[in-house]
Amino acid sequence: MPGPIQSLERAAAILRLLAGGERRLGLSDVASTLGLAKGTAHGILRTLQQEGFVEQDPASGRYQLGAELLRLGNSYLDVHELRARALVWTDDLARSSGESVYLGVLHQHGVLIVHHVFRPDDSRQVLEVGAMHPLHSSALGKVLAAYDPVAHSEALEAERTAFTDRTVTDAGEFEKVLQLTRARGWGSDLEETWEGVASVAAPVHDRRRMPVGAVGVTGAVERVCLDGEIRPGLVAAVRDAARAVSRDLGATRF
Repeated sequence: MPGPIQSLERAAAILRLLAGGERRLGLSDVASTLGLAKGTAHGILRTLQQEGFVEQDPASGRYQLGAELLRLGNSYLDVHELRARALVWTDDLARSSGESVYLGVLHQHGVLIVHHVFRPDDSRQVLEVGAMHPLHSSALGKVLAAYDPVAHSEALEAERTAFTDRTVTDAGEFEKVLQLTRARGWGSDLEETWEGVASVAAPVHDRRRMPVGAVGVTGAVERVCLDGEIRPGLVAAVRDAARAVSRDLGATRF
């Protein structure tokens, strides 16, 4: 039976070391604590950094855990569990709002729709489960980019396509949008992805207060908006639904 792979053991030891004790450690600290040659420790740290598991502070040169570990840490929460917890609340939101409701998660530089509740009327609609929405222009995407460090990085690094004249593509302006999203606790899309369509979304957190998804409502601008802004009652309903799902996932700060 094959034995353990030494390089992987050492990488795991470095991650455990960075996860405990001081927030940031220098190369010498890592090497001496684990009994490694500086060259060996540096090579492993460089590889972990390239993969996003470790970050290096440019000012001090010290290392800390990277945002990619957030994505892996959240993987214990199965998407099916998230969807199961959200079923009742998204159904209620669709009934109360009269609009389509979406549940989305970060996936491959975009927002993967994992649950879709049809608008409760007799209109012909297409199920969008499995569809991808953009991070930079959709309400779901803005919420994820505002609260999830991995989504934030991906939204800034990716090409921000101008889907309409309203789409924000400039990096500085996009950061301002995310700051506003965090400040008010919800994100909006006013014809930034599709002409004539507006949406509002709020974040879903787990028991560790980590962002694991977003809930949103989408509909025609004339129904979703009032005087060019998302209707306050709709914002409140979406936020209430997101909080309810978060509570069902174990989040207590609501």
